[in-house]
Amino acid sequence: MVKRQLESRGIHDPNVLNAMRMVPRHFFVSEALMDQAYGDYPLPIGEQQTISQPHIVAEMTQALELSKDDRVLEIGTGSGYQAAILSQIVFRVYTIERIHSLFLKTRKLFDDLKYHNIVTRYSDGTTGWKEESPFDAIIVTAGGPEIPEVLVSQLVEGGRLVIPVGDQNVQELVKVTKDRRGEVHITNMGGCRFVKLVGEYGWKD
Repeated sequence: MVKRQLESRGIHDPNVLNAMRMVPRHFFVSEALMDQAYGDYPLPIGEQQTISQPHIVAEMTQALELSKDDRVLEIGTGSGYQAAILSQIVFRVYTIERIHSLFLKTRKLFDDLKYHNIVTRYSDGTTGWKEESPFDAIIVTAGGPEIPEVLVSQLVEGGRLVIPVGDQNVQELVKVTKDRRGEVHITNMGGCRFVKLVGEYGWKD
């Protein structure tokens, strides 16, 4: 997976590549789909949600420009795979899930796999996690209609946010960088397709 799908397509950050090697992706899908776990395509995880394809996970993680002391917020825990990848790179991961069954399932999985630096919360992720902010980086794993200002406000100066933005079918992956003066710079990383971001600052369910 790492050689064929990631290195060959521009993923070069050694920390990201190592994390993708370390995390057992097949534990994050159902038993019926384990034989497809390392294919470069999304898979259903129930509740009309998906686990993203390995390349998009790696691309978004690389774009965050992470270091070992960073504190990262993830909006949309889903299968837990993205949070697990982040946990191999940074000091602490805070992840929010709005679907209770997925929240319970992933919390148990993190405990079983001994990913002790992942903190979970059952809530509307579009409002962020003000009590634990500011964050060095924020990653949103669902597509919203716009960039939530509340998430930008929870970044440190120099912080990075990666989020899919667009309509409910097709989005553009954008990187938001908050510079040392607090000004925001946006980079378009190309087209993508995610499940919709539901919440106060996303789509209405």
